[in-house]
Amino acid sequence: MPFHSKATLEHWVTEFVDARNAGEEIRVVVQDGSDGDDTGLVVMPMEHLPNSVWIEPCDSGDELSWHVLIEPGAETLNLTSFELNALTHDLQVAAELCAFLHERSLGHYEPQPEPDGTPEAATAD
Repeated sequence: MPFHSKATLEHWVTEFVDARNAGEEIRVVVQDGSDGDDTGLVVMPMEHLPNSVWIEPCDSGDELSWHVLIEPGAETLNLTSFELNALTHDLQVAAELCAFLHERSLGHYEPQPEPDGTPEAATAD
């Protein structure tokens, strides 16, 4: 699966927030990849939901796609039409960010870090 460092994901999230003027609370946190590499994980707190969502790449065969994972809630949501409408806005931002990350990662190559933790030279995006 293609490697995306935490620094690269932070840069892409900043681009998204600046262009979209939304999602200021989106963060990239450390996530150890299957080989122990810092792959980064995009976390988006939901303003109108007690849950957070994670956005991460998913290797599905020959194709890389990005997925939104919504953590399970402890309680049933009881929303007014206004609250539901606000929640759809949160979900729309998550969907747009997921699509943005997918677009940015197409054709992006970032070398795996060396075993000593120093990354090789990466292509500029």
